[in-house]
Amino acid sequence: MSNVSALITAPASRSAGRFRIFRRSSARVGLALTIAFLLLTVLAPIIAPYDPYDQDLSSALSPPSLDHWLGADQYGRDVLSRVLYGTRTALLAVVVADGLALVAGCALGLVAGFFGGAVEAVIMRLVDVLLAFPYLLLALIIVAALGPGLTNSMIAIGIVYTPQYARLIRGQVLSIRQTDYVRAARALGSSQLRLMLRHVLPNSFPPILVMATLQAGSVVVETAGLSFLGLGAQPPSPDWGALLAEGQSYFLTAWWIATFPGLAIFLLVLGFNLLGDALRDHFDPRRSL
Repeated sequence: MSNVSALITAPASRSAGRFRIFRRSSARVGLALTIAFLLLTVLAPIIAPYDPYDQDLSSALSPPSLDHWLGADQYGRDVLSRVLYGTRTALLAVVVADGLALVAGCALGLVAGFFGGAVEAVIMRLVDVLLAFPYLLLALIIVAALGPGLTNSMIAIGIVYTPQYARLIRGQVLSIRQTDYVRAARALGSSQLRLMLRHVLPNSFPPILVMATLQAGSVVVETAGLSFLGLGAQPPSPDWGALLAEGQSYFLTAWWIATFPGLAIFLLVLGFNLLGDALRDHFDPRRSL
C-alpha cells in the first residue's frame, strides 16, 4: 500500500518542485510583468490607438485625455502608441545584446576554463582589460567607433557584457571538468569538443540563466541611455530612451512625454530583476523557497 501511495504522490511532488519557484509573490510579479511586455511587443500594432509616427500639430503637447490616453508630444504624436512600439525596441535589444554577450562569453569562458594554460591566460587578460572600463564608457567608445544607431548600440552593449559571462562560465568549467562523469567520458574516448558541449556546458546552464535574466534589465537601461545620448535609436524611432530625450525639454510643461517612457523602463527592469532573483534562489541549494 505504501508503494502505491508513493507512486501516486511522486508525480505531484515533481510537479510541485518545478513550480515552487513561483511560490513567492515577487516571482509571480516578475513573471507577470515580463509576460505583459512580451504580449505588448506582439500586440502593439493591434492595441496602439494611432500610428507612432503620425503627426497632428493641432494636438501638440495635449495632456492625457480620452483622445490621447497618455497625452501627445510636441509634434502631436500619441505617447501611448510610441511607448507601446518602444517595447519592441527594448526587447529586441535584450535578445540581440544579451544573446550576443551570452554566446561570446560562453565560448570564451568555456575554452579558457577547459584548456587552461596559455589559452586561459590570454583570454582572461583580455577579459580583465574589458572589465577595467566602466560599462557605459566602454559602450560609448564602441558606438563612437562604429557610428550611432540601434544596431551598433546593441553590438556595443553585447561586447560590454561579454566579460561577465566569460568569467562566470570559466569558474563553472573549472569545477565541472574535475567531476567523475567528465573523467569517465574522457576515459571512454570522448573528444574534447564533445566533452565541452555534451558534458560541461549543459551543467553550467543554471547560473547562465540567472545571469542572463538579471542582465536583461541592465541591457534595457543601457540601450535607453545610449538612445538618450543620441547614440542609439535615431529619431523619429519610438525608442524609450529617445522619448526621454525628447521629453526632457518639456518636463515642466508637458510632464507626460518623459514620464510614461520612464515608467515603462522601470516596470520592465523590475520584472527582469524580480524574475532573476527568483531563479537565483531556485537554483541555489543553500536557500529554500
